[in-house]
Amino acid sequence: MIDWLDEFRPPEFPDTSRALAEPQGLLAAGGDLTPAWLDCAYRKGIFPWNDPDEARLWWTPTPRAVITPDSFRIPKRLNREVRNSDLRVTTNLAFRQVVEGCSMPRPDSEGTWIDGDIEAQYPRLNKAGRALSVECWDQHGEIAGGFYGIIIGAAVFGESMFTRHSGASKVAFATAAPVLFELGVQLIDCQMKTSHLARFGMLEMNREEFESRLQSAVEQGPIPPLPGVLK
Repeated sequence: MIDWLDEFRPPEFPDTSRALAEPQGLLAAGGDLTPAWLDCAYRKGIFPWNDPDEARLWWTPTPRAVITPDSFRIPKRLNREVRNSDLRVTTNLAFRQVVEGCSMPRPDSEGTWIDGDIEAQYPRLNKAGRALSVECWDQHGEIAGGFYGIIIGAAVFGESMFTRHSGASKVAFATAAPVLFELGVQLIDCQMKTSHLARFGMLEMNREEFESRLQSAVEQGPIPPLPGVLK
């Protein structure tokens, strides 16, 4: 059984060790998506994920999929694709458009977990420098894909990505990740392993190791701002 979080009280979460084994990582329900709640959650490795018509659910699965500066790699074939791509890559120029793109239904999914609260609250984090977006643009100036995430200290929490142009999300991540690591990011949290991101050197960590690495990263001072244009 999981705890119900009172949205009218200061944000507080159960110890992550109490997360369920089935469904894997489910920790609590309720609470809110204000910046204070989100900051408290992400610092502990907890993130919201639920269907829009469900109660708010909070998760902290183990093992945890991450990419670190030491593990990161770009396969040679993909590196050639990125170099030869005519897509332009920018950061934080179209945060709302990226979230909207990520919320659209996909062929392999029945719906989306990105609801109105997320679309309302996460742009506030972006304006405060606590969330980032990376955008790909085609030759006509139309957004072709990208991804967004939360950033606290030297930790980036990848939230979602989308593509309207073949390979756009791969180009966005392959272009942005090296810059993030050069600026001092210690860890990119991918939440759970996917074949899409596994090619970039994803590791799986148990809860103890992940939370230790996470604590070190979030306690660092903020990294310098990302350049507006990456490619």
